[in-house]
Amino acid sequence: MSELPKTFDPAEIEQRWYAHWESNGLFRPERPGAQPWTIVNPPPNVTGSLHIGHALDNTLQDILVRHARLKGMDARWVVGMDHAGIATQMVVERQLNARQQKRTDFTREEFIAKVWEWKAESGGAITGQLRRLGCSMDWSDERFTMDEGFSKAVLKVFVDLYKQKLIYRDKRLVNWDPGLGTAISDLEVETREVNGKFWHLRYPLADESGFIHVATTRPETMLADMAVAVHPTDERYTALVGKQVRLPITGRLIPIVADEHADPELGSGAVKITPGHDFNDFEVGRRAGIEARDMLNMLDAKAAICQTSDGLIPAELIGLDRFDAREQVVAQLKDEGFLVPWTDKDGNEHDAEPRKIQTPFGDRSGVVIEPWLTDQWYVDAATLAKPAIEAVRSGATKIVPKSWEKTYFNWMENIQPWCVSRQLWWGHRIPAWFAEDGSVYVAESEAEAQAQAGEGVALTQDADVLDTWFSSALWPFATLGWPENDDPTLGGRYPNDVLISGFDILFFWDARMMMQGLHFMKEVPFKTLYLHGLVRAADGAKMSKSKGNVVDPLGLIDQYGADALRFFMAAMESQGRDVKMDEKRVEGYRNFATKLWNAARFAQSNGIRASEHVEAPRATLAVNKWIIAETVSTVQAMDIAFADHRFDGAANTIYQFTWSRFCDWYLELIKPVLQTEGAEGAEETRQVAGWVLDQILVMLHPFMPFITEELWSKMGDRPEYPIITAQWPMADARALDPEAAQEIDWLIRLVSELRAARTELNVPPGARLALHVRDAHADTLERLMRQNAALARLARVDRAEGEAPAGGALQIVVDEATYVLPLEGVIDLDAERARLTKAIAAAEKERDSLNARLSNPAFAEKAKPEAVEKARTDHAEKSAEAARLSAALGRLG
Repeated sequence: MSELPKTFDPAEIEQRWYAHWESNGLFRPERPGAQPWTIVNPPPNVTGSLHIGHALDNTLQDILVRHARLKGMDARWVVGMDHAGIATQMVVERQLNARQQKRTDFTREEFIAKVWEWKAESGGAITGQLRRLGCSMDWSDERFTMDEGFSKAVLKVFVDLYKQKLIYRDKRLVNWDPGLGTAISDLEVETREVNGKFWHLRYPLADESGFIHVATTRPETMLADMAVAVHPTDERYTALVGKQVRLPITGRLIPIVADEHADPELGSGAVKITPGHDFNDFEVGRRAGIEARDMLNMLDAKAAICQTSDGLIPAELIGLDRFDAREQVVAQLKDEGFLVPWTDKDGNEHDAEPRKIQTPFGDRSGVVIEPWLTDQWYVDAATLAKPAIEAVRSGATKIVPKSWEKTYFNWMENIQPWCVSRQLWWGHRIPAWFAEDGSVYVAESEAEAQAQAGEGVALTQDADVLDTWFSSALWPFATLGWPENDDPTLGGRYPNDVLISGFDILFFWDARMMMQGLHFMKEVPFKTLYLHGLVRAADGAKMSKSKGNVVDPLGLIDQYGADALRFFMAAMESQGRDVKMDEKRVEGYRNFATKLWNAARFAQSNGIRASEHVEAPRATLAVNKWIIAETVSTVQAMDIAFADHRFDGAANTIYQFTWSRFCDWYLELIKPVLQTEGAEGAEETRQVAGWVLDQILVMLHPFMPFITEELWSKMGDRPEYPIITAQWPMADARALDPEAAQEIDWLIRLVSELRAARTELNVPPGARLALHVRDAHADTLERLMRQNAALARLARVDRAEGEAPAGGALQIVVDEATYVLPLEGVIDLDAERARLTKAIAAAEKERDSLNARLSNPAFAEKAKPEAVEKARTDHAEKSAEAARLSAALGRLG
């Protein structure tokens, strides 16, 4: 046993222990024949840094994998990084720009070589940061979505899906980022509210019989309008359906069509339809019989005006940026009398109505996204989704919390084709080759494609790469050796046991892993899908750099230690709820670690050392029987919490047991035994205390790995048995002793009541009071005899025989007995009654005022939610305070 320093220093022990675990292979110890247990880490971007969401996600995963390891399983946490196509290409391009170079100065191969150089030099900083958090990942087999083995899996999946007609090329609308020059996923689109305008236009009927009014936030798109839609039941337009409109500026003739997309209650009830530049309009156009290949496109890849296929856009608009074109189109519409002015409340006319507009921006480029009609590669997600839907319905995969099932089903049952091509150089290049006649050949290699095309046919490979979500969808099985490993269970590791994920990537990643796993492995990828919430600022707002409320987890680790941050994340992770960041709570869990450290120092100073047995020692003293029973109950509660994935429940269970039961009560109760020479039961108590402390360290280890490993090593000499590979405690019901448990629980309740009453009545802390007892049963009197010394020391009372003298006294009731403590000469009774009466009146006044406010419907309706919640909290506190003070006054008799 090594003596612990007086001060707990997290930084020193964290660095030392992580290096020890990793260098000794303890994250994946040799366990032949043990039950495999597997979890895969959502691969962070190779460009990424640890943010607070990563800290939550990875803490929860590490808790599960450390728990599985302690349960004796062959636990493996698969780790790796995503190649992050857009983000990585942007980083390298910025480096080139700083040297007055650009990507197109190089061949594709030369540029990709530079990306690999950047990765070797600067990529993957997040892996070191995950180590600082304490993540016990299998670093010996770290994967990368662009490594050779994983790339083979990606190519095979694409080719197989193509052969099965589940991947195809199609012309559809995509989220187009003009700044990056590529399609992007919905997750990479950031919707912002901006100050915009609503223009009202009038389109002339082709027969010159009148006009039809429409409105738009993007007037430049009228250059590619192909229809005007009205609702089938809107009687105002029934006679116009089937007629044509002659568009201003272009002169294009377009039909008026009936479609339920038009809302009769909104504006004029007529909607301009630009199927090549709006997702809703695209569907309206298809319902109207317009094929995607015939839809008009008026923008190039940089969102500048280009000529439509019918050649009707005036030459002076060609080449203009979309926003410059907007100004010119509005000006021309106004000059020609087709712009309907908007009149404000003062009767003044304006070209447009000011509006707050929800506008999509590229999260990396910062430019406005355009719905753009292009040829892309698509996955038939609807077909792949069917088995994934059934897997959740049947329970093959369990979603926790269950409330997310409805959202999952709704999305999967209405899933759209999945665009998987991106216009980048960095990534998995699409294995498709085109001949000059437009024929396409899909194969895992160019040689195979050439064999399909025939000798002498010139082939050019598709320049696009695959969306990173396509490759990461294979993560649960491609990281484990598929397709080279043809074992359907991949060595017992497929399906994975659980996946931990933020709810925000349920569709982008989790659902797609379900689809790909079921299709290629004929089995679900994970048995349980646990979805956690977001980490928000203390006021509940979403964290963002623009708001300045982003919290750096590494800064919190520097200040409070990784264990404190991890414990905060677990304790606050309540299923289905977001986590509100609270640095004071993190500080509180650092204090919890310090309390545990000091408890271990107390143990050392009193001859308590590590236990030599997993089973509880034999106990004869009631206090030792009680703490053993409390330990067993804690293990049982922890086991249930882990089974239910209640991270908060498990964390709070071990917290309360450690802080309250062990530190505050047990160590206090055993001090006389330990510190009195020759006291009966001293050696038994040391053995029990050492055993309980061991159980605490093991149960706490998944949450606070660093301090528990340090204390484990210092409490006994066991270098071959570190806590990371120790054994999870057994919930042995044979160790329960109801009679002893009841006696110590009674003692704790009595001492707590006596302490609370003394405090409420301002009894000086050093004053010793006589304790008279009325109406006590025989077994209570026996308990009082046995626990007399403990009561004298912990409650500062001395047992007195006979009836209490007349006069003011403190009275409390515990079970059937009344305990009377005379206060004459100890406190000024009249002054104390007056103080309590005044305090009761003040508390009741505030309570009633808050109740009146909460009962007012106007307050509940108009006040901010946080103000209403604060009023409720304050009301509950004042009600409790009034009740507590009234009880104290009543105790004076």
